[in-house]
Order: sequence, then C-alpha cells, then structure tokens
Amino acid sequence: MSGLLALLDDVAAIAKVAAASVDDVIGQATKAGAKAAGAVIDDAAVTPKYVQGFSAERELPIVWRIAMGSIRNKLVILLPVALLLSAFAPWLIAPLLMLGGGYLCYEGAEKLIHSLRKGDPHALATGDPAHLEEAKVKGAIKTDFILSAEIMTIALATIETPGIWGQAAVLAVVAVAITAMVYGAVALIVKADDLGLWMARAGRTGLSRGLGRGIVAAMPGFLLVLTWVGTAAMLWVGGSIIVHGLEELGSGWLGHHIHDVALLAAALVPLQIAGATEWFATAALDGVLGLALGLALVVLITPVMGWVQGHE
Repeated sequence: MSGLLALLDDVAAIAKVAAASVDDVIGQATKAGAKAAGAVIDDAAVTPKYVQGFSAERELPIVWRIAMGSIRNKLVILLPVALLLSAFAPWLIAPLLMLGGGYLCYEGAEKLIHSLRKGDPHALATGDPAHLEEAKVKGAIKTDFILSAEIMTIALATIETPGIWGQAAVLAVVAVAITAMVYGAVALIVKADDLGLWMARAGRTGLSRGLGRGIVAAMPGFLLVLTWVGTAAMLWVGGSIIVHGLEELGSGWLGHHIHDVALLAAALVPLQIAGATEWFATAALDGVLGLALGLALVVLITPVMGWVQGHE
C-alpha cells in the first residue's frame, strides 16, 4: 500500500510539473503574441483583399486555404528555421528579416502604383476563376510568409525559456493561436455582407433589418478602406523591419532620428495623447521610409522582371 501511495505522489508531482510547464508555455505565448501585435494587425488587414471579386461560396474556402498555408509557413518552415538560426547563426536573423522587409516595401509600393493607375488589381477578378483563385492564394501565402517570419522572430526574441523544446512549444502555440485569430477575423470580415443580407431579409424587427441593410451598404467602402490599410501596413512593417535591422547591424542613426522626430511630435500635443502621437509618428515615418525604398525597388526590379519575362 505504501508503494502505491508513493507512486501516486510521484504521479501527482509529475502532473504539477506538467501543469506548470503548460501554464508557462501559454503565458510566454501570450506575451510573445502581444509583442507581435503590430504584425498581426497588418496580416489581418492585408488578407481580405485576396478574396475580393470571387463568388460568395468561394470566399471561406479561399480563406481556409490561405490559413492552412500560413500554418505551414509558421510550423513547417519558420519554426525550425528560427530555432536553428537562434542556436547556430543568430547574426543571420537581421539580414534575412531585412530582405523580407524590402519585399514588403516593394509589394506595397507596387500595389499603390497599380491602384493609382488603374484601380485596385484585387478589386475585380476576371478570367478563369480556378486559375485566378490559385494565383491569389499563392500570392496571399507568399505575403503571409514575410509577415509570419516577422511574427515568429518577434516571438522568439521574447521567449525566456532556455531549452530548445520549450522555445519550440511556445512558438508553436503562438503560430496556431495567431493564425486562428487572424484568419478567424478575416472570415468574419469577408462574410459580413452575407450576414447583413440575411439580417435585412430575415430580421424579426425593423431595427435588425435596418442594421442588416446598413452592413450591406457599408461593406464595399469598408473593404476599400481595408485594402488601403493593408497596403499602408506593408509599407509600415517593411520600413520598420529595415530600421530595426539596421539597428541590429550597428547602424542606429536612422532609428534615432525617427525616434527624435516622434518625441518632438509627442511634445507638441497634450500629455494625454502624447504616447499615441509618438507611436503614430514613428509608424508614419517608417511607412514613408518603406514607400521610398519600395518605389526605388520597383524602379530597379521592374525592368529586370520585364527582361526575364521577355526571354522566357
């Protein structure tokens, strides 16, 4: 009997350790997710434009395909790469992130140019629906890869667990939780007009039917605004990655100047909104930097891409 009681004590002790480990993983994952909130918001703002122009019955399947691609990006590629780089080549993380930031700047600037010239290229889908869906899903997953790399890297930097398996567990929780949150929000956004239509037709009260009609009427403008927010987000995050990458590489003069200008802007407003003003000023300056770099990359890369396509 005493042996059985001792065994039960051991089992209870192991259970307590396991519970503490789970709590630690969840706590650190929550902290890491909060640190990566900026990139998470960008991801949620960028994605809905990839389903615009498709039939209503294809919207959720497209979102699901992109979400599964995002999970593969995070768990299959980025998680092991992040752990390996952190363990064996931490000096490579900043340059690789800067390459990703440059890509976001390029794509954001290209989207802006297309929008100003001939309207948003994502607003309407023409041609073979299956081919267009495949192209949009691939484009969305490619963009998600850069944003996911930023999220996972920020998360990795906040993890306090020393062991590689603990770090892997926290990163896995962050990857799954953030993907579910982002693409759950995207699914709600893209189906909001269908919900509004249903409310307008089947609502039991005049208020609910009026609210449904209001949702239907507001969604086109909301999606247009969201498209512009997504483009601005690419430029903001891309510029921010470049600035922080330069600081990691020992060249912090640009980041210092941006910080000084943001502090100056905060000093010009009431104290109650000084913090928000500093944040917005920093984000705006990062975005301007991202736009300038993106336009430069468009000028440099577009002729090369045209030459390559002409010789295929």
